[in-house]
Amino acid sequence: MIDMQKMRDYRNIPIDKVGIKGLRYPIKVRDKKSSGLQSTIAEISMYVDLPHQCKGTHMSRFVQMLHTFRSQVSLESIMTILENMKTTLEATSSHIEIIFPYFIEKKSPVTGSKGLMDYTCTIIGSSHPDEDRDMVLRVAVPITSVCPCSKEISDFGAHNQRGEVCVSTRFKKFVWIEDIIELVEHAASCEVYSVLKREDEKHVTEFAYNNPKFVEDVVRDVGKVLLEDDNITWFSVSAENFESIHNHSAYAFIEHGDPGIHGGGTSH
Repeated sequence: MIDMQKMRDYRNIPIDKVGIKGLRYPIKVRDKKSSGLQSTIAEISMYVDLPHQCKGTHMSRFVQMLHTFRSQVSLESIMTILENMKTTLEATSSHIEIIFPYFIEKKSPVTGSKGLMDYTCTIIGSSHPDEDRDMVLRVAVPITSVCPCSKEISDFGAHNQRGEVCVSTRFKKFVWIEDIIELVEHAASCEVYSVLKREDEKHVTEFAYNNPKFVEDVVRDVGKVLLEDDNITWFSVSAENFESIHNHSAYAFIEHGDPGIHGGGTSH
């Protein structure tokens, strides 16, 4: 049969990224607490570059490649998959994005009631010519914040809201997802829990009230710790509060390091 993708294209326009997007697939992630692996379902996007003379790429080969690595599809194998993509699809660069929920069992602060919290994580990997590689780990963490200004000017009470902090890092060797989550939760007015009894709710409400934070405070507190970590070569931190008394969000963002620096480690 005729291989249409192998036909020549005469428009003389190369394509930066071509491939598949939004494929759901099982992966395994290192679990610090259990010292084992956590199984989860990821949404995966895979791309390669396409030279100007090529009409198309072979889309089915992306899925076949994942199936070949089925028993090894984990964060450690990302760079191997990226190199395999370049070889199989005769490309000079390859890219992969893996978005997945990561679960941690948390106990409520007073009654110890157990519940699972999920955190949205993203791994972005790329491989370019001359073995130029890049990997970014991004973790989104829900938080509670109490407004310091509201507390200061009110005779009683203060407005509080749920927010989300996103931390992206490049690194030299090893980063635990749990460590990033813990860092962010310590920087918030209070953690978010999936299960709270009345005694727990009293505790988290009062704890947050006594620990008011602006979005500016949160990103600076997280950034300060990351700046002191020699393993981190680049990071960005954003905090968004879904305001309870406004029809808009409060937002802060910081970035440090050269975004062109390529971390050589494996994300966990």
